Amino acid sequence: MAVPKKRTSKSRKRIRKNVWKGKADQAAVKAFSLAESISTGRSKIFYCTTNDKPSGSSKSTSINESNDS
Repeated sequence: MAVPKKRTSKSRKRIRKNVWKGKADQAAVKAFSLAESISTGRSKIFYCTTNDKPSGSSKSTSINESNDS
């Protein structure tokens, strides 16, 4: 015979929700830090190169990943 499960408390729901939001927040901080280091040129994992063409006025930027882990 099937027995209904106990209801999850509000505090337990809040705890799980905050853990989920905390993981998202940490990922956002890490992504912003990586973007900031790339834009300032302090990154050791990625490097940016600009190719200046004499005929065109636009600059192209490429980001390459090196495997120096």
